[in-house]
This record gives sequence, structure tokens and C-alpha cells, in this order.
Amino acid sequence: MDSKPPFTPADVLALARDVLAIEADAIRAVADRLDPAIVDAVEMILACHGRVVVAGIGKSGHIGRKIAATLASTGTPAFFMHPAEAAHGDLGMITPDDVVLCLSNSGESDELVTLLPAIKRKGARIIAMTGNPASSLGQASDIHLDSGVSKEACPLNLAPTASTTAALALGDALAVCLLEARGFSRDDFALSHPGGSLGRRLLVHVRDVMCQGDDLPIVHTDATVQDALFEITKKGLGMTAVVDEAGELVGVYTDGDLRRTMDRDVDIRTARIDSVMSKKPKTIGAHRLGVEAVQLMEVSKVYALLVLDEGKLVGAVRMHDLLRAGVV
Repeated sequence: MDSKPPFTPADVLALARDVLAIEADAIRAVADRLDPAIVDAVEMILACHGRVVVAGIGKSGHIGRKIAATLASTGTPAFFMHPAEAAHGDLGMITPDDVVLCLSNSGESDELVTLLPAIKRKGARIIAMTGNPASSLGQASDIHLDSGVSKEACPLNLAPTASTTAALALGDALAVCLLEARGFSRDDFALSHPGGSLGRRLLVHVRDVMCQGDDLPIVHTDATVQDALFEITKKGLGMTAVVDEAGELVGVYTDGDLRRTMDRDVDIRTARIDSVMSKKPKTIGAHRLGVEAVQLMEVSKVYALLVLDEGKLVGAVRMHDLLRAGVV
């Protein structure tokens, strides 16, 4: 290996910026070249009664796995098929109802080109994503998506860098267009992501974590402050709801209200709770998402909310409950 001058921090910074600029330019170029083929691809996949089978070899294979995962998580059933394994039996996973999305920058990857006759005999449709429309893969496909780049970000112009970035971005564009065309919603997304923080944020509702029934602290307007303190201590929520004779919510009394009461030198044994309670309690609907409760607490600077269902008091939710549920 030839000796080279020291690679300085300034050189690193300059090269890193060049790489990002080249890859950004590559994506912009793909966007500028987009034509009705992307519309045809979306329509073909929407009409597909099977799945999208994504195939690619080498670095294109890695990009293909990501595209398949993105499609599957956004409402388009999809999986990745390794071309080498396909040639040894995995081709049996393809049905006539499927669409096969083949990725190859050159469009001449032997492992993919070899599979094309068998895929066509099965009756599956083919969408090619290559950098060369005139390639074997581009010519054999039903639809060609041009992901070509003028150069790689690698200084040797050899390592797949800008080309894989462009293919990934084009795959994302295809997935998002399909998501929008299907009317894929937040709830649909949550059903595909039940695990981890995404699922918890999108699936956990206030009704799932609220305190309710006998655990909900409640006193009536004619109760004394002392009665309210007993209820707060017994239920351990740091607050109690205050209701009228009809059971309608009219106020809330919290630890903060108690401090303000003591500052007024009120006799807690005789003072009625309706004379010291907060008359505009912060509430949230039982059907609302837990993350919405967190946002309301942060804006209102409170750590608990009373929960209503069709205007009726049904529970209380605390920041602690939402933390424990993994919403935050």
C-alpha cells in the first residue's frame, strides 16, 4: 500500500460533507427523473391480491430487506427473498398473485437475471429498480423504476454508496405512496407495531391505565376538608374529585390546594370542600390516547387528570400510570 500524507481532522470533515452532498444530489436527481412508472407501480401493487416479494443480491439485497420491512409495516404485505436461496427452492414462495420487486444497480446481477424466466412462468409481475433501463432486468420487467446515479460517493467510485441511498429513498417513496393510497391510519400503524415505544404510544388509551371504581377518590360538595384529606390519603392519588348530589363533577382538591388552604388558616375540620376546591379541574376523555394525556399534563403543569366518558366521571389518570405503561 502506497504511503500517504496524514489524514487530518479537516480532511475527515471535508470528505464526510462531500459524501453527504453527493448522496443528497443523487436523491434529487432520482426525484427529478421520476415519471409515470411510479404511478404504474403503485397501481400494480394496489391491484395485487398477493404480496410484494423483494429480491436483491449484495448491497442491493440489504436495501431490499429494508424496503420489504417498510412496505410490510405500512400496510403492504411484503417479504424479502434471497435470489441465491430462490434458485434452490425458495422460488416456491412466489405465487401468480404476487408482484416481485427486483433491485440491482447494474440490472445485470446474474442471480436475479437467472430467476426472471421462472418468475414469469409462475405468472407473477415484475417491477425492476435499477440504474440502467436498458439492462437485462430493466428490459424483462413489467415496470422499470430508474434509481441510477451519476457517481458513487466512494472516492474510488466503486463501493455502493450513492446508488444504495437512491434505491432506498425510491423504495421509501413507493411505500409512502402506497400508504397514502390505502388510507393507512395511525391505528393501522399501531397494529403493525404493537411492541416497543411506538406501539405503546399509539395503542394505550387513557381508559387502559386510569384508576377507577373503588380506587377513584371522590367526595361530595358537603364534605369537609378533613373528609377530603382522609379520602386522598386512603386512595393515594394526591387528589380527590368533588361531585354534587347528582354525581356530576364540580371540582377537584389536590395536595397543592391543601397547601393553599393551610396558608389561609382555614379550619379543615369544619370548612366545606366546595369552598376551597379548584372549580375548573383538568379532564380528558377515556377514549383519548395516553400520549395525549401526557401532553395535556405538560401544558397544564399538573400530574393527574380526571377522566370523563360522555361527560360522566369514570376515573383519574396520573403521570406515574402513563410512565409505568411505557407511554412516556
